[in-house]
Amino acid sequence: MSDALLNALAEALAGLVTAVETSDEEVLDPDAATAWLEDTGKVLAGLGTADRRALDRLFHEAALREPSGARRQRLLAVSEGFGLRAGGGGDAWDDAHLATVEAVAEQARRYAETVRGTDPATPVPTCPGWNLGDLTRHLGALHGWAEHLVTARPATRVRAGELPLDPPADPASYPGWFAARAEGFTAAARAADPAAPVWSPGADPYVRHYPRHVLAETVVHLADAEIALGGAAGPLDPGTAAEALDHYLTTAPYIPWIAEPLAHLDRDGAVLRLAARDSGAVWTLVLGGGGFTWSRGDGGEPATARATASTGATGATVATATTAVTATVTADAGDLLLLLHRRYDADDARFTLTGDRDLLDDWLAAGAL
Repeated sequence: MSDALLNALAEALAGLVTAVETSDEEVLDPDAATAWLEDTGKVLAGLGTADRRALDRLFHEAALREPSGARRQRLLAVSEGFGLRAGGGGDAWDDAHLATVEAVAEQARRYAETVRGTDPATPVPTCPGWNLGDLTRHLGALHGWAEHLVTARPATRVRAGELPLDPPADPASYPGWFAARAEGFTAAARAADPAAPVWSPGADPYVRHYPRHVLAETVVHLADAEIALGGAAGPLDPGTAAEALDHYLTTAPYIPWIAEPLAHLDRDGAVLRLAARDSGAVWTLVLGGGGFTWSRGDGGEPATARATASTGATGATVATATTAVTATVTADAGDLLLLLHRRYDADDARFTLTGDRDLLDDWLAAGAL
């Protein structure tokens, strides 16, 4: 069974459960609703541990594709209602959280090794106006900021500039300071409850948001350093790249300088596919309703994409429809990630484009960080 089909089934089931739970008594008899939900719960209770974890993950991902609001909160509660997630966090999310923390640790080690002993005044062409010292100080501050958030778990926004992160006076010492900050974050994140609530700037106001966020930042800035020093980014594990790309697509609607331009693209119904040649993963982005919807599959689906009923950045509804793919970009997963972050140009030989080049250019211009 393809990932796309599993995602669609989980999203449909979660939506149906939410609709049943919130139906007026005049629409659906309460006893019938309770019986239906109990029967479904018994079926799900018979799943093995691995399948329960997988379904929990799919329910959660379906919820995060919804904009903030009451519907998303009800969708986030579906797993707990069926007992798929123990104690609010659950083994599935504990495992995913710890795996992401370890990926952060690995990418941070790579970054420290890359910049150690280099000239901090080296320009970083992918971050105009910055040098390696600026880049390392920024990334160290990010890790320190995230450590504070997963430890203190504030309910309101805290900016990195408000914290005593104490970078050294000499930029040549930044790599060691960065490494210490990265170790502090990973230690704090390993010890934290991934389901603990905390302010976040994105779609997931829980501790588990921060390893994903820090991983995406570290992967992209490692590429910045590698490009500055050698002209190209090093290879990236396809799974790590996919995690970072998922995070980008999940949080983009909550970043105003991305969400607003995307809302005004005037390309409703256009479909952009990102196909990873190294893993077979395919991301399908459907524009419309003042935003976009997205899903990740295994590439087995035909050259059409089904947009699920959801809301975009403006709150307008995107109707369910089957739409022809407008453009497809094929490259390794890590290169696709760096393309979305404008670290590589679409004309680079790494990328194969079929279809509407203007759609890709419009998306990249709107989605630039």
